[in-house]
Amino acid sequence: MIYVILFFEFFKVGLFAIGGGLVTVPFLFDLSEKYSWFTAKELADMIAVSESTPGPLGVNMATFAGFRAAGIPGGIVATLGLVFPSLVVMILIAKMMDKYSCNTRVQRALDGIRPAVIALILSAGIEIARMAVVDLKAVIALVVFLLVIHFGKRGPIFYLALSAVAGIVFKI
Repeated sequence: MIYVILFFEFFKVGLFAIGGGLVTVPFLFDLSEKYSWFTAKELADMIAVSESTPGPLGVNMATFAGFRAAGIPGGIVATLGLVFPSLVVMILIAKMMDKYSCNTRVQRALDGIRPAVIALILSAGIEIARMAVVDLKAVIALVVFLLVIHFGKRGPIFYLALSAVAGIVFKI
């Protein structure tokens, strides 16, 4: 029964998480409250790891949660549940792309989805900020890094390394 629940819950996440990995975060927060597969703190840690390593956040979380709930088979089932809707949608889109790509209704529907995707990403950012900014040191680090990133012209790897060093040194 756990495999059906894992597949169905992550299928829902995969079905409605249009726009990429960070869009899955609000759905994953809901799952952390509904099931004991992972905590909100573990989700925050997984977001940090997933954003600094290769691989999509949603897939990493599905695999992690499935593994925690039902071992290796659970990880596989949850991951398949998450990616299955995208796979089906992409196959359908590929088959219909030539026929409907210039259709104004299709274009308007996609234009209507765009603000919802932005809202989901913003919601994820707010949730992550609420978990990450827990004390004065974290607020100071946030402000300093926003300024350094805004005025600096370095690549993301530099900022990831710098933030890791700052986290270790200042025990953030």
